[in-house]
Amino acid sequence: MPKTALQALQLSLQFGKFANATDIAAHRAALPRHKVIRWMRHALATDAEITVRIVDADEGLALNRDYRHKDYATNVLTFDYTQEPLVTADLVLCAPVVAREAQELDKSLQAHYAHLLVHGTLHAQGWDHETSPEDAEEMEAYETEILAGLGFENPYADK
Repeated sequence: MPKTALQALQLSLQFGKFANATDIAAHRAALPRHKVIRWMRHALATDAEITVRIVDADEGLALNRDYRHKDYATNVLTFDYTQEPLVTADLVLCAPVVAREAQELDKSLQAHYAHLLVHGTLHAQGWDHETSPEDAEEMEAYETEILAGLGFENPYADK
């Protein structure tokens, strides 16, 4: 699905409260605003207004439990509100989960955030990998294509 021009993105990048300021420092460093915008714009098919919020484990757990009825913190939650004429959504990323996964996958924190932001941005536009194996394969292939264009390796290579 090649695009000729990047879409406009109004981004609100937020960091939740963390018990220890040093806990969030690496996450702030991995998420410079200009890079977050670049990664997400490459995944957009239309203009968008998206809030990205980086949270601690407590907030991540509460949101996943309250909205998905799953009693654990997950890496990224997408709350999509509209897809046309403008994508509006909130993406919530749980910093401790993202850091743990990056380490387990032997990826840089920034590379893992890039992947999850692309992934969440696609969800905000209606992409879904939980509807069928074919949908999962299509979404993964598109994520891989987008990330390759941004200079990142295939996030599913060791899957």
